[in-house]
Amino acid sequence: MASTVEYINVEGVKIPLIYEEDRRLPMVSMQVVFTQSGSIEDTKLPGLAKMSAKMMNEGTSKLGSTGFAKALDAKAVHLSAHTGTETFVIELSSLQESFAYGVEHLIALLDDPNLTESALEKVKSLAIGDLSRKENDYDYVASNALKAEMYKGTVLQYPASGRIEDVKKVQLDDIKTFLHDHLVLSRAVIVVGGDISLDEAKEKAGELLKHLPKGEGSELPFIEASKKSQHQTLERDTEQAYVYFGSPYDVRVGDSDEYKARVAIFILGTGGFGSRLMEEIRVKRGLAYSAYARVNATRSNVYFSGYLQTKLESQNEAEATVKEVIADFVKKGVTQEELDQAKKFLLGSEPLRVETLSQRLTRTFQEFYKGQELGYSLKELEMIRALTLKDLNSYIKKHTEINDLSFAIVTKSKK
Repeated sequence: MASTVEYINVEGVKIPLIYEEDRRLPMVSMQVVFTQSGSIEDTKLPGLAKMSAKMMNEGTSKLGSTGFAKALDAKAVHLSAHTGTETFVIELSSLQESFAYGVEHLIALLDDPNLTESALEKVKSLAIGDLSRKENDYDYVASNALKAEMYKGTVLQYPASGRIEDVKKVQLDDIKTFLHDHLVLSRAVIVVGGDISLDEAKEKAGELLKHLPKGEGSELPFIEASKKSQHQTLERDTEQAYVYFGSPYDVRVGDSDEYKARVAIFILGTGGFGSRLMEEIRVKRGLAYSAYARVNATRSNVYFSGYLQTKLESQNEAEATVKEVIADFVKKGVTQEELDQAKKFLLGSEPLRVETLSQRLTRTFQEFYKGQELGYSLKELEMIRALTLKDLNSYIKKHTEINDLSFAIVTKSKK
């Protein structure tokens, strides 16, 4: 059966419940998604949302991290928390026979998280170690530098994990306040599926939701990328150049012609071999092993970005080629052959995108979250099928803003 959206009422709050029954395996999964609760909320302390999620992975204060993990392992229950840009998610999955046991432990976690100084010091130490290692991950360094350029002066200029100096500043009260303000009914969406009836899904969801305060929702801001082209070079001990580039892209999630952006950017850089960037940069000029570009689109921000790695001596040529390829793409559009190949892939690979229960539930959640009708993804495919070359090229030529490229490049130190 297809995924559906139901509602349950808890403390006067109407909570969406996205559900799909799948009896093929004796498994059940549940996600408690809190909207407007990801790194977009790190307005005062970068990395706080992710640190708060890590603290929720430290078990209960009664059992501690190790004891809680052992209790879950005894019944093969998986329970974890993580954050995105806009959401805070707690995931639970288990065999059908252990699902009630898993819900009980999720409730215990919500009631009694291990918010202790010792747990915080452990989480901070691990986070600092991870960030220290990432200082030598030049893809990570260049990507963050690009984002900092494009979103300077906003919460999005900082990495979701924060910086080492940010992690050191996090106090237990910061974690407690974040969880208190964001893990609330007013922000909750339940996603559940597997070997479970709708009635039981509602029952179990209701049981755990009763342990959350009502709280308050908040408006999700939309943060625009800078229209000013910028260039930053970071010198490191490296034997190749890491070239990251990006620009504003005037599209909004839910726009009626968003599907045209999907096709256009697939042809430009998302499609791998055969894409404009790959053909020009790798096949014709041999500047890099791969070159990739995409549109990063969420409700809070939309921007175009891409990357490649090249020889140090080819750095300037690679940068110039990126500019040239994108300018030519906007000016001339695409060919009928490119459009046909893009349609063939996007339409032909659709079954792979809805192959698993998790994929189908995620798609339904995304449609719901974006304010689209359920099944919109299938309608989008039909719009792609009917898209003409004239309409696509007209759309591409309107979006001259992707020529306003910013670059962040990690290259060899000149010392």
